[in-house]
Amino acid sequence: MELILKQDVQNLGFKDDIVTVKPGYGRNFLIPQGFATLATPSAKKVLAENLKQKAHKEQKLVDDAKKLAETLKALDIKITAKAGGEKLFGSITNIDIVEALEKAGHAIDRKFVTSGTVKRTGKYNATVRLHRNVVIELPYEIVAEQ
Repeated sequence: MELILKQDVQNLGFKDDIVTVKPGYGRNFLIPQGFATLATPSAKKVLAENLKQKAHKEQKLVDDAKKLAETLKALDIKITAKAGGEKLFGSITNIDIVEALEKAGHAIDRKFVTSGTVKRTGKYNATVRLHRNVVIELPYEIVAEQ
């Protein structure tokens, strides 16, 4: 079953992508939730025309995302946490990384940051998706509180 996505769907695709899914998944989840519509020939033509019109705006968004990526890579992010030796009391998650970025003056939604759960001090990398075409590895360091 071919569908046109109305919005980004995790592990499936981005907005305006044409995806092929199993009929039950499309009929029972994607279409009723408003995530997708059927990809009929007329809907594909309308989508192609809309994508042509959006191409210029999209290029500007990609350029802005690349500039932001360069500034983020230049940041030196240190997250302080309570620790006993190397092991943390608790853990560091995506939310903590987003808070550190907000303190540095960059507001990024937490669903675009992927790092996993970290339970030890040291240097790590988080994946930040700024645009569908711009994904960066953001280095950060976890330091024990004094």
